Amino acid sequence: MPPFDLQETTKLLSTTRAVRKRLDFNKPVPREVIMECLDISQQAPTGSNRQGWRWLVVSDSEKRKALADIYRKGAGDYLVNSEAKAAADGDHQSVRVYSSAQYLAENLEKAPVHVIPLIKTDHMPENPPARAWAGLMGSIMPAVWSFQLALRARGLGSALTTLHLHHAENAADLLGIPDKFMQVGLLPVAYTLGTDFKPAKRPPVENIVSWEKWQG
Repeated sequence: MPPFDLQETTKLLSTTRAVRKRLDFNKPVPREVIMECLDISQQAPTGSNRQGWRWLVVSDSEKRKALADIYRKGAGDYLVNSEAKAAADGDHQSVRVYSSAQYLAENLEKAPVHVIPLIKTDHMPENPPARAWAGLMGSIMPAVWSFQLALRARGLGSALTTLHLHHAENAADLLGIPDKFMQVGLLPVAYTLGTDFKPAKRPPVENIVSWEKWQG
């Protein structure tokens, strides 16, 4: 017998969406729920077994507003222009995505909790090669995904966003983040309006997998 319920595991893995328009801005998120999900995320694999991650949780309304302003500054006209281009190209799925992202940008401060994952960088060489960045991200992103899965399993949603990183130094000043830690995103966290998320439309797996030798 498989060690897990495969049906429930598959449902969790295939329906953990980037939640934006269905975040419940009115329902408080208990501190203990965030801490429980972050505790679970610590079991994620990490490069060289360093566990160089840190997490900054922001629930203060004034700081959330300030972070949202930094986020919107980073977004600029990107989301609006991208949505318009997708509409002109007839790319309806991208239109929905950019519309959802624009909605989140306009309402980010309303998410009751913002979570910023960070990774320690003081061991990185000057002007590191691409493989070093791959290793660094491989040491934090599995933990981020574990956190998001843990949230989903408890009826909460999140979205990994990166637009505020255009002005990461402003967020660092706001939150007192030391130079030796790099922010890798910002996740708005809230309970979701309903839990009936479905798998997204994706290309057939046969179109993206090669065996033994690259086939483009």
